[in-house]
Amino acid sequence: MKITEVRACQPATPGSPPDWRTSLGQILVAVETDAGLTGYGVGGGGAAGIHVVRTVLRDLLLGRDPSAVERIWEEMYRATLPFGRKGIALMALSGVDLALWDLRGKAANEPVARLLGGEVGQPIPTYATVWGSIEPAITAGHRAVKLHLEKYDPRTNLNALVDYVADARRQIGDEGMLMVDAFMKWDVDSTLDVAARLVEHDVAWLEEPLLPDDLPGYADLADRCPIPIAGGEHEFTAAAFEEIIKQRLHAVLQPDVCWCGGLTELIKIYRMAAVAGLRVCPHRGAEIWSLHAIAALDSQPLAESGRSWMSWVGGQPPIIDGWVQLSEAPGLGVIVDEDSCK
Repeated sequence: MKITEVRACQPATPGSPPDWRTSLGQILVAVETDAGLTGYGVGGGGAAGIHVVRTVLRDLLLGRDPSAVERIWEEMYRATLPFGRKGIALMALSGVDLALWDLRGKAANEPVARLLGGEVGQPIPTYATVWGSIEPAITAGHRAVKLHLEKYDPRTNLNALVDYVADARRQIGDEGMLMVDAFMKWDVDSTLDVAARLVEHDVAWLEEPLLPDDLPGYADLADRCPIPIAGGEHEFTAAAFEEIIKQRLHAVLQPDVCWCGGLTELIKIYRMAAVAGLRVCPHRGAEIWSLHAIAALDSQPLAESGRSWMSWVGGQPPIIDGWVQLSEAPGLGVIVDEDSCK
């Protein structure tokens, strides 16, 4: 089997946020073969990511055997290294890598989760990420909720922040799992101030309080913060996660498979984390792209709710009463309406 074409486009996403998540949003990558099979993946970077796929990665892949996924990843990484390593180039590469994994599963006529040593069909618990009221999440049956706190500045509005979290705890009850996300807006001192107030509300983790590159700050929090720190959503490649894992900067690692380098890198991160005894909870894990790794590699599976505006991705298992499960569909199980790119 040989690769005959590599295509990329950015389908329209009505209802997506009016910010970089649309302008530099998710791109569809299709890898066609002479065997009549097409693999699909999702990366990021909008028009810039599409340009990387069309002008660099496509030429590298044409005529290649797509089964050598890991070797192709290394070649794609080296080809984009002068302008890549992190950011848009890795987001684009991620989409290609996922398409190759989709092809690998389709060629074997097996779900990717099974190729990774796991199974499909088992229910996987999910959590809902919310930006305001948690009532819709509770109504939908979620037993775990993560609150976005970026609109609360703890240096000027700490009491309102604590009240919001306390109210959420009351609504989900003592048995529900509750997490909070600062979206890189705080510093070490404000994070410790928040954590001291939230301990009594049994917060499972405090996500991304600092900038991703503030490794000394995260080391300080790892030693002093009474609430476990989660992060990694905005980090790229297993090599970067290796340092985070080595220093144990995060108790919960959150790579995004559509950004960090694809499934090839997510697998490496899972394996390193298992050796270190750290938890992996992929960003947007209930989306089909990460779900196969969660089903096969995760000893504490928990999948984050996905993006409602990604309506052009078909084959996505629905979340029902807080649970999601993969089907027997080969590959990643994705069904794509390519007309959405026209």
